[in-house]
Order: sequence, then structure tokens, then C-alpha cells
Amino acid sequence: MPLIVEAIFIALTMLVAFFLAFLMMFLLALFLSPIERGLSKFIWDLTAPHTPAPSQKGPTYRDFSKKHF
Repeated sequence: MPLIVEAIFIALTMLVAFFLAFLMMFLLALFLSPIERGLSKFIWDLTAPHTPAPSQKGPTYRDFSKKHF
């Protein structure tokens, strides 16, 4: 095989291997993104400050039962 053909073949093989490596990393990131999204939501929910439950403005059933028992 002539030297120039061999050099072109090696260069093309290296380029294909380079792009295949990035394709594999892209596919890995694509398949792992739902897992990462779920973990991120879980962590943000854990670190978010808890808001107190809204208080009722009017009389409640408990107040009614205290008054009329």
C-alpha cells in the first residue's frame, strides 16, 4: 500500500474515532438526562425552605365544637 494512502487512511480512522467518541458521550448524556433531572429536582426539594401551611381566616370546626359543647 502506498505511503500516502496509508497516511490518509490513518487520518480518516482517527477522525472517525474522534467523532464516535463524542457521539457516545452525547448519547450517554441524552440517556442519563432524565435521571439527572430527577436527582436535581429531589435535591432542590430537600433544600427549599418549607413554607408554613396557610392559616384559616374564619372560624373552624374545632372552634365551633369548643363553643357549643
